[in-house]
Amino acid sequence: MAGTATAAVRRGETAPVKEEARWTRATLGRDGRPLDLLTARFDQHRYAPHAHDEFTIGVCVGGSEIIDYRGGHIRTGPGSIVVLAPGEMHTGGPAACDGYAYRALYAEPSLLSEGAVGGLPHFREPLLDDPELAAALRVAHTELSVCPDPMEAESRFPWLLAALARRHSTARPDRDEIPGAARVADAVRDRLADELQAPPSLASLALDLGLSRYQLLRAFRTTMGIPPYAWLAQHRVHRARRLLESGLRPAEVAGLVGFADQAHLTRWFRRVLGVTPAAYRTSVFPSP
Repeated sequence: MAGTATAAVRRGETAPVKEEARWTRATLGRDGRPLDLLTARFDQHRYAPHAHDEFTIGVCVGGSEIIDYRGGHIRTGPGSIVVLAPGEMHTGGPAACDGYAYRALYAEPSLLSEGAVGGLPHFREPLLDDPELAAALRVAHTELSVCPDPMEAESRFPWLLAALARRHSTARPDRDEIPGAARVADAVRDRLADELQAPPSLASLALDLGLSRYQLLRAFRTTMGIPPYAWLAQHRVHRARRLLESGLRPAEVAGLVGFADQAHLTRWFRRVLGVTPAAYRTSVFPSP
């Protein structure tokens, strides 16, 4: 692509401008609140001064952007995290001729208050250097933009946003030890297994158990070693395996075990068992 653009410039032609903005809406649990995700790549686009009602959390994935914010200028680079507070005016535009690319999510303030005490978190510095968290946000954003599974979105984003507030804001971290963590994890596991096709939201499960969603996630991760969505996906894969062995086809099995579609089943089946559902079924029922 870069070679094509360079050749065009030598011939006196105008190089193609790369301008892309794609929105995806994830839902935090069944019947939960929406979370908007933006995937953007701009060569020339400059945002007019504007503000959002939510926190804007962005991860730069290429190039560099200049953001006017709080009377100063922020210059992003690949891997940097930007946090813009609700109601704060800001702009955005390319810092260089190669443009800029980023992933952003727009989170209600309450999402960043989970896992912390002391009210709404305040970020003194809008530009953060946290490679581990930046990578985790980017991966979650990319995967959930493709397949915004409600349980997965509710397991991943509140956890990452709580980590953001706990590490980089003025808010005090909430306690890490959850009394009766194993009991909490067992109760959540049993509910997810019983309601495989339409699992309850983590927020509703937490309310039933007298916990915050962050505390529930903490208890489950501490006990099981994985977040609830990953446990549920593995449980669904094991159920799908039995149904495939009974003779059903992958397209039939996906909905029976709660996956959004066959592609969703295939993604997790390969992660857990190393092969696609179709390949597994063929091995169970080889051609004569």
